[in-house]
Amino acid sequence: MRVSLKDVAERAGVSIKTVSNVVNNYPHVTPAMRARVQEAIDELGYRPNLTARSLRKGRTGIIALAIPELGNPYFAELAGAVIDAAAEHEFTVLLDHTRGDREQEVLVSQGFRANVIDGLILSPLELEAEDLRSRTDDVPLVLLGEREYELPYDHIAIDNVAAARGAVRHLLSRGRSRIAYLGARTDSANRPAHLRLAGWREELTEAGVPAPDDLVVPVGGWDREEGARGMARLLDSGVRPDAVFAYNDLVAIGAMRVLHERGLRVPWDVAVVGFDDLEEGRFGAVTLTTISPDKQAIARMAVASLLRSLSGRTEPGGRELTADFRLVERESTLGRR
Repeated sequence: MRVSLKDVAERAGVSIKTVSNVVNNYPHVTPAMRARVQEAIDELGYRPNLTARSLRKGRTGIIALAIPELGNPYFAELAGAVIDAAAEHEFTVLLDHTRGDREQEVLVSQGFRANVIDGLILSPLELEAEDLRSRTDDVPLVLLGEREYELPYDHIAIDNVAAARGAVRHLLSRGRSRIAYLGARTDSANRPAHLRLAGWREELTEAGVPAPDDLVVPVGGWDREEGARGMARLLDSGVRPDAVFAYNDLVAIGAMRVLHERGLRVPWDVAVVGFDDLEEGRFGAVTLTTISPDKQAIARMAVASLLRSLSGRTEPGGRELTADFRLVERESTLGRR
């Protein structure tokens, strides 16, 4: 039999209204009364009726987070940060896996879960601006990641160009001059990776260091296997870099494996910098220098943006919100200067 507010009130010897105030965390309850009611809640095993609560408040208490790759540790870590940030505001997070597929990203963005969520945080890979211009769903939407749309939705990311320039600047400071970029996409200039590629090119150009196309290595995806394939293709072409800036840590880890198999030592022969600061990069035989985005800040900003929309505190047009990043130096770049 389900325990009700009335049951808790009778056990605690208080009114149903007082129990409701405690359950809804209203501030005007004395600490002694709150402890008394909480004791009764714990003894009876009371659980709030979330459906009834959502009907009263006009909300479900659920937000959706749509990410492209559940198997990518970056998105797993980001999802954990979003869940923690949402929990601080008593929201539950529903995860959607889009696989980076445009049709699935369109489906998610057009509100196929609109009846069960209060807002959507979406990290798109293939979604185009026209897909969002035709959006009719009024569920608040926040965009994450490197894609840029110039649409009336808040967009949260780090400064990818500045981060890439910092990575390349670090490699230049270590005496490297033939720095490959591993992780380009050739199918569209607007796909993720273009900003990091731009940062690579800008920093080399400003330093007066050549940035030839034969040092730009396209990949079919951003995982370990694609990183290994890209590194192998580069070496097989006869091009010998003395450093690699990889699109992300997974690509960098794949590249480092191939370098090891080819008898090239990291960092002495080839220095490597990744991007994302994954836990895996901290525990390899050679630990990985990387760009570390502030994932917790990204998560907090995304949740705060949704709450801002839900409270009606929005203006026309979306905002570009930027989270911090830092370069974490490890063994993969500690060789010669």
